Amino acid sequence: MKKTAFAVALIALGTAALAHGGVKNKDVMARMEVMKSIGDQMKIIGSMAKGEADFDAGVANAALTEIAAQSAQIQSLFESRADDPKSEALPAIWKDWTDFAHLASTAEITAEGMIGTISAEADLGPALGTLGGTCKACHSKYRK
Repeated sequence: MKKTAFAVALIALGTAALAHGGVKNKDVMARMEVMKSIGDQMKIIGSMAKGEADFDAGVANAALTEIAAQSAQIQSLFESRADDPKSEALPAIWKDWTDFAHLASTAEITAEGMIGTISAEADLGPALGTLGGTCKACHSKYRK
C-alpha cells in the first residue's frame, strides 16, 4: 500500500511537470504551480526515502511545512471555475464542491499534523504513504 501511494505520487508529479507548457489561463497556471510546489516537496522526501539523497530530518520537516502551506491554498485557487485545454481539473470539482473542499482540507491538515514527526529515516516511508494517500484520494476523483 505504501509503495503504491508513493509510486502514484511520483507519477502524478512527473505528469504535472509536463502539463504546464502552453497554459494560457492565469488561474489554471496558479493552481498548477501550487500542485507543482507540493510535488517538488514530495520529491525531496521521496529522494531521501529511496536513498538518493542523504537523510536530513530538518529538510524533510521543512518539506512538510511547505506542503501544508501550499495545500492551504488549494480551496481558494479552485473556488472560481477556470478552465484551460491543459487543465487536468475535472468538472466534478465544482459539481461536488463540498467533497473536494473536504479532501483539500484533509491534505493540509494531514501535512500540518506531520510537521516535526520525521526524526529518523524510517519515518519517511510512512509519511509518504500518508501524504500520497491524501493526494490520491483527491486526484482519483477530480483529476484527468
